[in-house]
Amino acid sequence: MRILLTNDDGIHAEGLAALERIAAELSDDVWICAPEYEQSGASRALTLSDPIRVRRLGPRRFATTGTPTDCVLMGLNELIEGKRPDLVLSGVNRGANLAEDVTMSGTVAGAIEAMALGVPGIALSQMGFYDLGAGYEVAEAYAPGIIKKLVAVGWEKNVIINVNFPGGDPDKVTEVEVTRQGFRDAHIRHAEKRTDLRGREYFWMGFRQERSKPDAGTDLRALYEGRISVTPLHIDLTHMASVHALKGVLGGAPPKV
Repeated sequence: MRILLTNDDGIHAEGLAALERIAAELSDDVWICAPEYEQSGASRALTLSDPIRVRRLGPRRFATTGTPTDCVLMGLNELIEGKRPDLVLSGVNRGANLAEDVTMSGTVAGAIEAMALGVPGIALSQMGFYDLGAGYEVAEAYAPGIIKKLVAVGWEKNVIINVNFPGGDPDKVTEVEVTRQGFRDAHIRHAEKRTDLRGREYFWMGFRQERSKPDAGTDLRALYEGRISVTPLHIDLTHMASVHALKGVLGGAPPKV
């Protein structure tokens, strides 16, 4: 199996090194194309107004000045020699990618771009970095087995798999739950106003460490309760109930004022 790895934390991220170790348990044909610098929150951004520079770091290892989406596109279409990969793994992200965060995540976007280009994609993220000394132990312990099972059973071509690992001791993680995407009932994103050394104001975007009260069966609930969350996602954002409701109002000839 040929595998392409990417991430949004950058080519030097510890999570990418963890993903390399995970991939090494699955294949000896592993390629890497990751951003030169951190691209967290880049979502599916493409670099359209600037050139993308590519730096070759090894026989199968590349860094680009682009986004995770750029990296997957470049890796699949330009940089990998020979046949296309059978799988793209994106991560392991430093921090979870859950609920509404998946629409902003560069990690998830890497898997989505793979799917859009016809290659199965899996996004992997590790919760728990706000605890001192937390690392990627849970992801490294369980990702290879989960990926093997996912690849064996397969999934639909318009779907990606979003896997989130809880923090803590791997031996205390006893369950994998297939979940649906949740949505927080708390607003955790905020801008903090600061002042630089010249007395000028600036803002730093961040997240409050406040937990919501998610429903059972959601990715949030699973992670909060120490389970590994596996969520199939797709990018069809159509709300069908509203489609049916609006057809009765706007169907037919366009209205005139």
